Amino acid sequence: MRTASAIAGSALFFIAAPGVVAGLVPWLLTARYHLPWSTLPGFVPVGWVLIVAAAALLLHAFARFALEGLGTPAPVAPTERLVVGGIYRHVRNPMYVAVLSIILGQALLFSSWALVAYAVIAAAAMVSFARLHEEPTLARRYGAEYEAYRRAVPGWLPRLTPWRG
Repeated sequence: MRTASAIAGSALFFIAAPGVVAGLVPWLLTARYHLPWSTLPGFVPVGWVLIVAAAALLLHAFARFALEGLGTPAPVAPTERLVVGGIYRHVRNPMYVAVLSIILGQALLFSSWALVAYAVIAAAAMVSFARLHEEPTLARRYGAEYEAYRRAVPGWLPRLTPWRG
């Protein structure tokens, strides 16, 4: 039952957070996707690759929270265990990295400077939230286990080889 609740909670949070940040807001900023697609060579396929790859990683990261951590990414329903498997062996903040990649993919797709500016603002908010809230909360909750993980795995630029902690 705990796993089912974690999956349901993660699904709801997926719609509420990345669904809004990487879906609804870019849709609104680009006049509901009525902008013409980029005419710059290579931008459209690169944008699509970025969006699809990042969406797959985002879904993977959400699944890790529910199945490995037995909780959700939502601060109101945190995991029971520190999530360090899968993509989390390469980067500590894969959800944020994926959401920003989706936004930047859309910026390429539509040649939209508004989406680039939005990505910069979203990145500043995500980095601030991670540093000021998430990291101290995880350090209090998981102690030495989190500190070892934090020292070994970069927060924002993925390491190529997985951490084997």
